[in-house]
Amino acid sequence: MGLYKKHPKHYVAVDCVIFGYKDEEIRLLLYPRGFEPSKGGWSLLGGFIQERESSDQAAWRILKQTTGLKDIFMEQVQVFSEPGRDPEARVISIAYYALIRIDRHDKNLVRENGAHWWPITKLPSLVFDHKEMVDKALLKLQQKAGYGLVGKEMLPEMFTLMQLRKLHEAIYQKELDPGNFRKKILSFNLLKRLNIKNSSESRKGAYYYQFSDKKPN
Repeated sequence: MGLYKKHPKHYVAVDCVIFGYKDEEIRLLLYPRGFEPSKGGWSLLGGFIQERESSDQAAWRILKQTTGLKDIFMEQVQVFSEPGRDPEARVISIAYYALIRIDRHDKNLVRENGAHWWPITKLPSLVFDHKEMVDKALLKLQQKAGYGLVGKEMLPEMFTLMQLRKLHEAIYQKELDPGNFRKKILSFNLLKRLNIKNSSESRKGAYYYQFSDKKPN
């Protein structure tokens, strides 16, 4: 330890960009910060990495404490290390984004934290550099959707291709051509068509699909 005494010490935290999907909109879980600095401002869910934790473990802990869910899809976004990002101290934050089913999370835990699901298109002002974290996380999700199939963590067990397309339109925040989307999505060979139809989408009905366990071709 003596070798490092001359070097500055910093705090290391994680911040979780928690995305959900409801009413054809991507939503973000935020809570009013309960302490200074920026007490009362809307914030991502986060906290400091404990002495015997990795950053991944800290993020898993915060996600479980906040939503009550295990086995959440989570991916690291990037490190945010600008010296003045937190006015109280030098805090380096590692941002993660997570995808969850809003209908499956523990609503009581969310309420206890004072958290609220905000549409991604109508976010309030966020504390510190949290808006940049959200923007970078959404870009990462859009890139993921561009070269693969996303939605397993946010949709019901059974869904139509239209429902899957609506999710992707919410992710990209723009309309997608139905024919091109269908062709691209089915080319991944990661969906299994069921012999069940949703009769509300068209006169003929639309087949339901599920995600399969196959690897892409």
